[in-house]
Amino acid sequence: MGAIDLFLNYLSRSSIVTIAVLVWLSFYFILTFWIIIYRYLYLNSLIKKEEDSLEAMLMGSATVRADSILRKCTSQYRGSSSIFDICVNIAEKQSTSYLSALSIISSTSPFIGLFGTVVGILETFSKLSGVTTASLNIIAPAISEALVATAGGILVAVPAYSGYIILKRKAYEYLSVIDREKSLLLSTLEKSTDN
Repeated sequence: MGAIDLFLNYLSRSSIVTIAVLVWLSFYFILTFWIIIYRYLYLNSLIKKEEDSLEAMLMGSATVRADSILRKCTSQYRGSSSIFDICVNIAEKQSTSYLSALSIISSTSPFIGLFGTVVGILETFSKLSGVTTASLNIIAPAISEALVATAGGILVAVPAYSGYIILKRKAYEYLSVIDREKSLLLSTLEKSTDN
């Protein structure tokens, strides 16, 4: 019996609630990896742009590059500290989006899996209610099949939480580069107003 046959056999014995739980966890699993991959690549590109801009400023450029998030702060408002803070807040919002989704997935998926397990165990015992002598050979496979939902919940929670931590760190890296750019720009503006 192959893995596909075992899976189809498992689904044929499962209730609609168990199947719904597994579909929900499958959606969470796919969404988790989409968010992690998309946001990781996106944040890396943002970090690269800002690092290039900072490097250019350290090499003598008077302002940030055109693709920097701080460009609007320097061109329209002549770079006041409060305007820079607004741009940093915009960058923070931009870099931390989707983190709440990963947080929700990592915290709720074990409970969704546990719900599927509880329903599976309840169904097992309800099927055995008319049987006077139920042996371990009958109960153990049914309960082990119910535990699949809990394992699925944990399987989803671990990468979601790990991705949350990784992306949070990437957002911190991005914001630290922007903060260094902001400090350099403010010091450059102070020097130009002193002269």
